[in-house]
Amino acid sequence: MSYQNTVSKEARFTGVGLHTGASVTLSVRPAPVDAGLRFVVGRPGAEPVVIDAHHANIQTTSYATSLGSGDLRLHTVEHLLAALSGLGVDNAELWLDGPEVPVMDGSARPFVEGLLQAGLVEQPKARRVIRITQPIRVADGDKWIELLPSVQPGLQVDYAIDFEHLAIGRQHFHMKVTPETFEKEIAAARTFGFAHEVARMQSAGLARGASLDNAVAVGDEGVLNPGGLRFDDEMVRHKVLDLVGDLALLGRPLWGHLIANRAGHGMHARLMEEILLRTDRWESVIDEPLEAVRLTASQRALQVCV
Repeated sequence: MSYQNTVSKEARFTGVGLHTGASVTLSVRPAPVDAGLRFVVGRPGAEPVVIDAHHANIQTTSYATSLGSGDLRLHTVEHLLAALSGLGVDNAELWLDGPEVPVMDGSARPFVEGLLQAGLVEQPKARRVIRITQPIRVADGDKWIELLPSVQPGLQVDYAIDFEHLAIGRQHFHMKVTPETFEKEIAAARTFGFAHEVARMQSAGLARGASLDNAVAVGDEGVLNPGGLRFDDEMVRHKVLDLVGDLALLGRPLWGHLIANRAGHGMHARLMEEILLRTDRWESVIDEPLEAVRLTASQRALQVCV
């Protein structure tokens, strides 16, 4: 049986926001069982604003996932949430003194390293997961995501992207998401963008903190970063990173086989909305070995959340 986890002590991070350019300090703190992931955003001269990391609080998905409460917007939460979810952290308070999670190096690796250095601690309550029992699909033309039942526990991902640029082209990545595979295969993949779009994005209030230190820049002739790419297929790996972070907004781990083609934050949000609406296509079960999940109908009924 798998149990809930939190951080054993505070982990602190400082940096700038990718889109706002604002300097910000982040403090990840322990939280009790069933607390979930919760942002606490400080504001000068006012009480902190609490924003649960939940799909219902998504405000925008353009170039990043932003959450909100009242008139407050908190930007680019997905890389931090990917690190927490990827490592299996269920409960934590995420204190910020600015309007955006720091981008760090554009990946989830600095968060992963800081969280592991702080240490994770098992908590005395079993983890529940969303186990897909029937297919769920969202689509927009040739962009789509399909979520299928899987004979294996956990989340299997097949993700494909396709850009008309020689530096990217069509990339496909498959993995089973575990703390080990996330740390090794996904965490270091950086966010990316096209150099010719920077001026337009900045005029729209985006990418004001972007630099070659925190993003992969793709120019007409290829990647502009002096060190090149961390992986030959770094772009699709970062899309998987974004997916893991966005899916954390479901509030519990997901078991199934997810296949995505040319998706992104907006479609990830649509998928979560469909999952939460189609309660007939999944069940809530305790995270146990597969043979323990295969229960009789009467036994399973006792474990499903009402």
